[in-house]
Amino acid sequence: MEENRLLIVDDDEIFLNRLGRSLEKKGFTTTLANSVEEGRRLTASVNPQFAVVDLRLEDGNGLEIVEAIRKVNPEAQIVMLTGYGNIASAVAAVKAGAIDYLAKPANVDDIVNALYARKGEKPEPPENPMSADRVRWEHIQRVYELCDRNISETARRLNMHRRTLQRIMAKRSPQ
Repeated sequence: MEENRLLIVDDDEIFLNRLGRSLEKKGFTTTLANSVEEGRRLTASVNPQFAVVDLRLEDGNGLEIVEAIRKVNPEAQIVMLTGYGNIASAVAAVKAGAIDYLAKPANVDDIVNALYARKGEKPEPPENPMSADRVRWEHIQRVYELCDRNISETARRLNMHRRTLQRIMAKRSPQ
């Protein structure tokens, strides 16, 4: 059986660990890194066949890791993830060598489909994509965690009334 070496680089520890576990269940041998520096170091030792890299990291830009991976393995399948998607960064990611660019929160099946897509071929559209309400809820949860679970700070950053945010968070997550 062929080993599918996968490097995952993301500075969100919770997301990084959850994604690592999920992709191991899909048959990958995962190596996790939470910074540009650690990602570069592990790239040299792991020589990944696959990679999932966050665009914005605390110590730099994920494009640096994409370039480092391309130097050690030009055939690696690299997917760029970001919570701050825009056309310019998507173009930069593809030019640097990423095969796909997905917005967070990305579904594990979508990531796997993108990793296994053949060159020049688009992955299949998701069978059951997340609803807009679910994407919104995931985004709110992410910002809440980044604000150290401070509801007032989260509401300020989301430009939302604190009471409205409390009502949204008191409900169960949408499907």
